[in-house]
Amino acid sequence: MNAILKSMAAVFIALTMTTAALAQETINFGIISTESQQNLKTTWDPFLADMKTKTGLDVKAFFASDYAGIIEGMRFNKVQVAWYGNKSAMEAVDRANGEIFVQSVAVGGEPGYWSVVIVPKDSPIQSIDDVLKCDKSINFGLGDPNSTSGYLVPMTFVFGARGIDPKACFKNVTNANHETNAMAVANKQLDAAANNTENMALIKQNKPDAYANIREIWRSPLIPSDPIVWRKDVSEDTKEKLRDFFLTYGTDKSKGDVAAEKKILAGLKWAPFRASTDKQLLPVRVMELSKSISQTKADPSLSADAKAAKIKDLTDQKSKFEAELATASKT
Repeated sequence: MNAILKSMAAVFIALTMTTAALAQETINFGIISTESQQNLKTTWDPFLADMKTKTGLDVKAFFASDYAGIIEGMRFNKVQVAWYGNKSAMEAVDRANGEIFVQSVAVGGEPGYWSVVIVPKDSPIQSIDDVLKCDKSINFGLGDPNSTSGYLVPMTFVFGARGIDPKACFKNVTNANHETNAMAVANKQLDAAANNTENMALIKQNKPDAYANIREIWRSPLIPSDPIVWRKDVSEDTKEKLRDFFLTYGTDKSKGDVAAEKKILAGLKWAPFRASTDKQLLPVRVMELSKSISQTKADPSLSADAKAAKIKDLTDQKSKFEAELATASKT
């Protein structure tokens, strides 16, 4: 009898432990590679620790060597929630079952941020026109191909707008994260590079000597602040926990230490979040199509008819998104 009771007790304990483990759902949180993993861990770990405590979810950081690694991680359900830039968020929404649910807010309250082109402080380059002389003398650094500010925006507003292919213009073109590009400019390993105002603020804070060796020569139109994306198939209960966490964190609705939460957000260069949807991607979709139209016009491999047909299709898509953007701006 005792043996039977002991056996039943063991089964009960095992079931209880299994139920508890299942109750604490694991959320792998993807973090795009704008800086070195160590720097990202330093700023993100306190935030993710609070998310774990306040939601009861088992939240784990998920890093990859490039933006595509986070997008693919979400596509194959290795990542359930992620911080993206707008371009990478668009890829996640289109290819990885993603959906935007909140948007970051800059610590100073700005509605977004800006892409910039930077050069060494004592460089003879004074303007974007000097960069675009296209005599194959400049080493230029672009961002990750899935970066909004490091790639899509300069490709649209700097190169696409003038029908210039960077590879045909510069001595060498490299792709790297924002921090790597900034340091390469500061150390004169690159003559110019794309970056953004958020990363430059981090460089100023964390590496002031390097920042002192950098000068901005071009700034883009405003880019919408970065979104947070979840997979659409995350359970409704988990979505509610995540939504509540993000929209109350650092606000007077938080049940935690608001001052401490605001300090953690400030480390990320953010203020409290606001609700958002996939509609925040509309300006980015217009940019992406503008870039594609410029590239198609400059493509020598296409016949006149094929080029005209492709441009018409891209222009129609662009017009559709522009109309949606105009409607969204009025609401």
